[in-house]
Amino acid sequence: MRIRMRYSSRVSGKKSFAKMRHRALTNKNERRPRMGYGNSMARGLEKRRCEKDFACLHSNSGYACFMEENGSGWQRWVHRPQSTWIYKNVFQIHLMIGVLAGVYIMLMSVTGSVIVFRDGLSHLFPIEWIVDLHENLLFGHAGRLVNGLGGIALMLICLTGAIIWWPGNSNWRRSLTVDWKAHRGRVSWDLHSALGFWCYIFLLIWSVSATYFAFARPFNAFLGFIDPHDYFTDPVLSGLSDLHFGRFNLFTEALWAVAGLVPAILAGTGVFVCCRRMFYGHPSNPNDHSSDAVVHKTP
Repeated sequence: MRIRMRYSSRVSGKKSFAKMRHRALTNKNERRPRMGYGNSMARGLEKRRCEKDFACLHSNSGYACFMEENGSGWQRWVHRPQSTWIYKNVFQIHLMIGVLAGVYIMLMSVTGSVIVFRDGLSHLFPIEWIVDLHENLLFGHAGRLVNGLGGIALMLICLTGAIIWWPGNSNWRRSLTVDWKAHRGRVSWDLHSALGFWCYIFLLIWSVSATYFAFARPFNAFLGFIDPHDYFTDPVLSGLSDLHFGRFNLFTEALWAVAGLVPAILAGTGVFVCCRRMFYGHPSNPNDHSSDAVVHKTP
């Protein structure tokens, strides 16, 4: 006997998926054959599959859950990207780099916001050591190389973050805002996602320019190869330096100083999400209630 059910997605409000067929779990009037071990195992697997299908039907993201089980790779990415292998692997890379570079990013974020106004602040207190801390980590050429590696790490965080930001067709608008009334895990995730989206250009500019400042010779050699007559190399490199600190006018300097604190907030919220995941077994994304999102702690 088969049960036919029709479900219209109330969350997306755009699509309704056609009939989902399920086999009946039990039927008192059904004549059952004698069951051996193999048939018992098959019935148990069938029962778990049907229970999962019923849970999908009655969940708020029923259509996304249906596409996770039955859609193609692209359809799964559009509706439930968390179920794809590329999302899971890129997310692990993003998480690992973010945790390892978290303290460094916070340090660069705060000192960078301060030295935007280095000319005005130099009359109030000695600021050159903060400049040296930001540029060379107080270790000269070795510190400059470490900053270059930090710029590469930030660039990788930006690229992987752009991939895993997509939350699905029915949730992308929610990822642009922060629900301040929600619990701490949800607020941290929303803040991380929203700030990463709205400040993505700033983060990408800072990562590229920081890498250039540390490894200027390879950059110059590459640009000299593709532009031997310096048609655009000098303006691009000069503009890259100005873009790093927002040296255009007073408004852009103030904007860069405020936006410069965003990496510190992103690092803090990212570490908080990681701690909830590792120590308490909570899902990294509190908005995703799928079984793959929960981290089960082993005894």
